[in-house]
Parts: sequence; C-alpha cells; structure tokens
Amino acid sequence: MSSDTPEVAQLLADDGFAGRLAELAGSLGRDRGEVTAEAAGYLREMGAMHSAQAMRTWSKFTTWMFRAHELLVDEEAARRLQGLDQKYSLLFLFSHRSYLDGAAVPVALERHGLSPAFTLGGANLSFFPVNHLARRSGIVYIRRSTQDLPVYRLTLRAYIGQLIRNRQNLSWSIEGGRTRTGKLRPPTYGILRYVVDAIDAAPDTEALIVPVSIVYEQLHEVGAMTAEARGARKRPEDVRWLVNFARLQKHRLGRAYLDFGEPVPLRERMAELRDDQQGRHVVERIALDASHRINQATPVTVTAVVCLAMLAADRALTLDGVLQTVAPMATYIASRRWPVAGAADLTDRDTVGRTLRELVASGVLTSYDGGTEPVWVIGPGQHLVAAFYRNTAIHLLVDRAIGELALVAAAEGGPDGLETATGEALRLRDLLKFDFFFASRRAFAEQMGLELAIIEPGDADTLREFTPDDARQWLQQGRPLVAPLVLRPFLDAYHLVADRLAAWEDETFDESRFLDECLRVGRQWALQGRLASEESVSLELFKPALQLARHRGLLDAGTPEVRQRRADFHDELRESVRRATVVAELVRQPPG
Repeated sequence: MSSDTPEVAQLLADDGFAGRLAELAGSLGRDRGEVTAEAAGYLREMGAMHSAQAMRTWSKFTTWMFRAHELLVDEEAARRLQGLDQKYSLLFLFSHRSYLDGAAVPVALERHGLSPAFTLGGANLSFFPVNHLARRSGIVYIRRSTQDLPVYRLTLRAYIGQLIRNRQNLSWSIEGGRTRTGKLRPPTYGILRYVVDAIDAAPDTEALIVPVSIVYEQLHEVGAMTAEARGARKRPEDVRWLVNFARLQKHRLGRAYLDFGEPVPLRERMAELRDDQQGRHVVERIALDASHRINQATPVTVTAVVCLAMLAADRALTLDGVLQTVAPMATYIASRRWPVAGAADLTDRDTVGRTLRELVASGVLTSYDGGTEPVWVIGPGQHLVAAFYRNTAIHLLVDRAIGELALVAAAEGGPDGLETATGEALRLRDLLKFDFFFASRRAFAEQMGLELAIIEPGDADTLREFTPDDARQWLQQGRPLVAPLVLRPFLDAYHLVADRLAAWEDETFDESRFLDECLRVGRQWALQGRLASEESVSLELFKPALQLARHRGLLDAGTPEVRQRRADFHDELRESVRRATVVAELVRQPPG
C-alpha cells in the first residue's frame, strides 16, 4: 500500500518473513493467506515513520506538554553519543516515572542533533487524534497483552528486527510501565529479547545500549500512582484523560534531569555472557545490567534528600532541624562521589528552604508559622508521595542499609565479624534481588567492604577483620543509619507476604486472591502498629516478594516439605525485620 512505512513494505516483500508466517500457519492449523493478512494488519498497526512536518508539530506539542518542567540534559554525554550515532543503532533504555518520559527522550535527541529514535510505547496511549501524528513522529504502539496472539508476537519480532537491520535508533522503557514507588521496577525482557535475536540474525549489525535516567524534582501524577499501588483502579487513557493531564502541566514543578549512562556494545556483551554463563539467561542479565547502569546514572535530587529527612523524623521540623537531618546524608553522598542533580549543595540553607516551600506548594508538606519559627511536616495522606520522591535516590542507599544489617548480625554472631557480616550481606542480596539491582556477587562483596569501611570511624578505605564489639561500636557511632528508612518498608512487606503464605491452606495458589488478602491484612497490621510505615501496604512491594517465593518453589503445593519451607521463609523475614528494628532503636539514640 502507498501508505506503508519503509519497514512495513520491506517485510511484506520479504520471502523469509513470508516463510515464517507459513510455518506458523501450519503449526496453528490455519490458512496461510489468512495468517498473512492478519500479520499485514498488525504491521500497519505498528508501522511508524519520521515525517519532518509531523515531527515539527509533535515537537511543539510535547514541548508544550513538558511545560511544568525545565528539562536539563547531560550535555557532555550527549556530545559523546553524536559520534556513536553515525556508526551504530542506539538503543535508549529509559527509566519510567512519568507519562512525560516518552517525550523527554525525543526532545533530548533533537536538541543535541542525534538521529530520531523509534519510541516503543503501550497501545493504551493510541487514541484519536494524537495517535496519527505520533506514528508519523516515530511512536510505535505495541499491545501489552499478546499471550494469545502468536501471529502478533511473530510480527512484532520481525518488525523490531527490520528496524535493527535498517540501523534505526530505538527507545523504550526497560521497566515496561511507570513505577508506582519511585524506584526502578524489575525489567521486562520482551523487546530486548527480540533485539538480541535481531543482532544474532544480522552478523554485520551492532547496536549500543544507552541507559537513560529521567528523574523529576516533582511530578503531578505521583498521587494517582501511589493510590494505584494501594489497589486503586487505574483510569484508562483517552482524550478526556489527556486533557486533564495537560491541564495539570500548567503548574510549574521545577526541573527534570535526563542523564545518559555508559553505552554498552550489545553484541560484545552477548558474547561475554555466553562465554561466562554457557548461553543461559543472557537477555535477563543484559536487562539487569542496563537497569543497574540506569541507577548509576541517576543523580540525587534535593527533593529526594529533603523527603528522606522528613520521613526519617516523621514529625514537624524547623529549617535547622531539616538541615541537621540532611547533613550526615550529604556527607555520605559526597564520600561515595555520587552526582547531585544540578550540582546543588545539599547543605545550603537557601536551597533546602526553597525545596521545602515547593513541597508545601504541591501539598506534599504543610507548614506552620504561628510560633517562634516556621516548621514543616508531611501532609495528611502524603507519606507515600514523600516516599516516592525519596525512592528516586534509594538505589544509592541500599548497599549502606545492607551493611548496617550485616553489622547487626556480626554484633550478635561469632568471633569472626567479617565472615558473619559478609554472609549476612550476601543473604540479603539474595532476598532482595527482585526489588533492587545488585552487581555480581564478587563485585557486590567488594562494594560491601567499601560500605563497611565507610561506616567504620577513622580514615580506613579498606575493611579489616573485626570482632562483634567492633561491629557494635561502629553501629553506635555511625551516621547516617538508613536501614530502617530504606529497607524496613520492603522487609515489612516481605514479612507480611511470608506470613500470609505460611497461613495459606488451599492446594491451588490464586495470586489475585492472595494479593488482595495481603492488602487487607496489611491495612490491619498498619492500624495495629505492626508495620513501621503504611508504605509497606503496596502491591508494588508485595509482587517482588511473591516473585521471590515463586523462585524458591514456595507457591506450588506439590513442592516437597512446602509447609516447613514456607514457615522457614516466614522466620527468615521476621529475623530480618528484627534486625532493622535494632538499627531503628540506635537511630533514636545519640551517636557515640
């Protein structure tokens, strides 16, 4: 058809694609012509192009939609990408905290003279009238549920393969959907698997994965997302939704920061993993690597640190109180040489004061100035929103938090504190691997040594052997202590899941009913004070815990000794929560 995009026309004329469709038709027992016609329809549904006129209009529209934020892009990294853009397909895998993310990447590429990317997005956003303009601006709409559509899956695989063969740039969310907690979600593998297959099938083609971090000082949609994490129904996207979303953007919310991580040559990385892992889990490992690199490229925002301080105090603070709470965190961030968004000074009085006022303006905090000096406190029903902003920086605190719990184990364990702490840290790494992105076991052990050396008072830059008394002393003197704030919400959620799993009597496991029970019991536990924070009552926290239980074979009633293993799982989580409580008690004591 005259309206077919180049990739669609190429595939419809490709004998290899026709042969694969014929094979699929035979396996399905369907007519070959019928399957071919169905595939052609799917191709035209996916087909996108870069029309200069449409892209100019789309650029104006997306810039207008982005008007609540000032977008700041990592200029130096963008310049480095310009040379690579001439040689390779660039695969921009971005973090996903907002509907605006899909607009941020094209704006950044256009601003820095990079070739436009085909952005792969959910078909839920394909509605009249914006979808036609979007397709002509490189937006590829993909259906989310394709389990019962084998022809669609084969067609999508072929279409992505053709884009790679044509050396096009691609862009998509590695998470598959927006995070409801603020931290990076576990990666999805479907599109990346198709890309890996395309690289395998085209020996002369190379592509570079470019991790992309997008983080915002504030977002208008956070309240709705945190409600969805508590079980609220997600509003479907349509024209009315778009109008309401656009109206919200007239209220300024500060800056958005887009940073590019270190590019990864995909073919080279595939070869390394196949040599190292005998060809197993290559796609999964690449996805985890990309997620880890996105976190490494994500700067700390002042909003994240201020929300961290307010959640840690959980009471009204003066400006001096906020600064005193932030100070040890700022020192730690500097010791790790972690980038701060906008190169802001986290200890600057004016900077922190401005952030407090901005959080009041958006309703996250409330202030009271009827006394001797103004005080700030988290607003009613806003703890989950504050936690969302805190979680944008949680990745840089996880190793520290694990180190603290490892020291608790060492303080309570045998004479070899280093051995006990290392074993406990690796256990926690395994426990939390579906929620956080860790380096390899060897690299993680090295990082943990660095964390424990930082906790140790003095100028040590490497960790030596230590005793339980040393561990107790370091915990008493170390600041900041972050495990209760960083890991306790997750450990509480995991503990609740383990508790409900241990009590599960049915032979068959119904995930939907189980998660609903976790929400109901979670609300009970929160009212009883059995959870440190209502943040733990979240589907976004329950699902990784359930994934861990499935990984350990705890959901199948036919697993040998499954009841005892579920009970052991529950005991393991209860002990982890207890150790987090030990650190929380130390936080309430003065250091020393």
